[in-house]
Amino acid sequence: MRSAGETGQLYGSVSTRDIAELLTADGFSVNRNQILLNQPIKTIGLTNVAIALHPEVEVTITLNIARTADEAERQAKGETLTTAEAIYGEDINDNARPDNFFDPNAEFEGGEDNG
Repeated sequence: MRSAGETGQLYGSVSTRDIAELLTADGFSVNRNQILLNQPIKTIGLTNVAIALHPEVEVTITLNIARTADEAERQAKGETLTTAEAIYGEDINDNARPDNFFDPNAEFEGGEDNG
């Protein structure tokens, strides 16, 4: 589980060391040098990662990066959880939407000109 914002951006990232530790905890003998990751993972979601088991043997695993076990299950079923509606459901409070804090038709009323 990882901490992330509403857009799915992780507050940190998932590195080769993290992946190696996860696999080792699950009983596999993998070191971070065997994990072929071009750049750290910075968002939640399903991500394919290649692992070089031997110079001629490579496997691909799918990591499920999520904030909670419930989110991991939903992502495994194919949901994309990078919007507020996806995370909190369609009944999200309308007042929590950023566009409700800005009124494009509002007129600015300035104070007295003390110049």
